Amino acid sequence: MRAKITYLVTAAVLVFYFVLVGSRGVMLIQAGSLVTVTFGVAVLILPVIGLWFLWKNTEFVRKANQLAAELEAEGGLPVDELKRLPSGRIDRDSADEVFARRKAETEASPGDWRCWFRLAVAYHDARDTPRARKAMQRAIALHDGKPVRA
Repeated sequence: MRAKITYLVTAAVLVFYFVLVGSRGVMLIQAGSLVTVTFGVAVLILPVIGLWFLWKNTEFVRKANQLAAELEAEGGLPVDELKRLPSGRIDRDSADEVFARRKAETEASPGDWRCWFRLAVAYHDARDTPRARKAMQRAIALHDGKPVRA
């Protein structure tokens, strides 16, 4: 719940910032000179890109949470079997061991979104966030019946 609140507060601050920047872009365009209009248009592009990025990330998180809820209802969520250091961080060797099993499971069933979901969790535990995100995107695409790039 704390992560959701943090995400919502951050998103609200970003939207406020986008509105503020957008209003400055409009003010620059209203000034009417070639330079200010050019800068105003450039400034207006930034909030549009930011809003698109925020929307795509929100959709990704929402869909990943839906998959987690569905997998939990099936009893298929990965069990936390990782060893932890005294500081509470995940032991790297333990994460690598679990990752190897998840990767083999996914290679055996490449069309199963559940395997890709569990692989994404293993990537995350191994601190490989870019691959975790790609694996989760594949799980979402497989679940939704969308074409998956090789």
